[in-house]
Amino acid sequence: MSGIHHVTAIAGNALRNYDFYTRSLGLRFVKKTVNFDDPGTYHFYYGDETGHPGTILTFFPWEGAAPGRGGVGQTQQTAFRVPARSLGYWTHRFIEKGIAHEALEKRFGEAVLPFTDPDGMSLALVGVPGAENEAGWSNGDVPAEHAIRGFHGVTVLLESAAKTSAILTDVFGFAETGREGSTIRYRAPGDAVGAIVDIYEAKGFLPGRQGRGSVHHIAFRATDDAAQSEMARRLVQDHGMHPTEQKDRNYFRSVYFREPGGILFEIATDIPGFAVDEPVASLGQALKLPAFLEPHRKDIAAVLPALDEKVA
Repeated sequence: MSGIHHVTAIAGNALRNYDFYTRSLGLRFVKKTVNFDDPGTYHFYYGDETGHPGTILTFFPWEGAAPGRGGVGQTQQTAFRVPARSLGYWTHRFIEKGIAHEALEKRFGEAVLPFTDPDGMSLALVGVPGAENEAGWSNGDVPAEHAIRGFHGVTVLLESAAKTSAILTDVFGFAETGREGSTIRYRAPGDAVGAIVDIYEAKGFLPGRQGRGSVHHIAFRATDDAAQSEMARRLVQDHGMHPTEQKDRNYFRSVYFREPGGILFEIATDIPGFAVDEPVASLGQALKLPAFLEPHRKDIAAVLPALDEKVA
């Protein structure tokens, strides 16, 4: 499989982030862990019932983080897919809950409802005909028939598209499927979630600044270690990139590189998945730590902000 594996972003207040994504958007809280490189900070994972690749939005909630600024070299928007007939439900829900949103618009023939989270992160719901036939997880608040079905895709803002386009097509298996104004659409093969990357080519725009409400990185799928290794080889040999060594993230294994436009990309394996350290039925309920941090559990737990333990 190819496409987007997950998107990781920066938030401010942890509880506000948790409330918004579980209660307002109805995503499942798939994993409560910490930033392995900064264990005094949570790492939250939200997704579908089991945390399938292509459904996972993750956050580093850094209390007091300065707001980011959109611009070149940044992910401009992260879009989820919902059944096309559910956009009316979501518009009413946003109004009812006071969620900042814009009017429905059309992109590449699809209906798009843009909105922002409490930290100013740019998001959208895209109405996808037939998505109602895909499994939808319900938290008991958002009805299953209207539930988010994972990612539609991401829009990235770049000074120039050519070199990034070559990586999307040569390494990740995407193909150009259309152009609309300054935006070029790329799609991964098949009907998987997270299949879309739109490159908005914006010559002369100010560079973005990462911060609260910004995407930290985009991760692309590799079936297993061998597929990931082959992608990394192509990045080096054919595109002059410098991917990192593989890092074990417990639920997937990762390599990272900075693509030519300046955005941090990751290649993440589909395996082993989020049920590796707790049953699917209780995903997200307990604080999970990697083995190297377990001896410090008491100290880590003491500095993490308390969450309402009811998993929405």
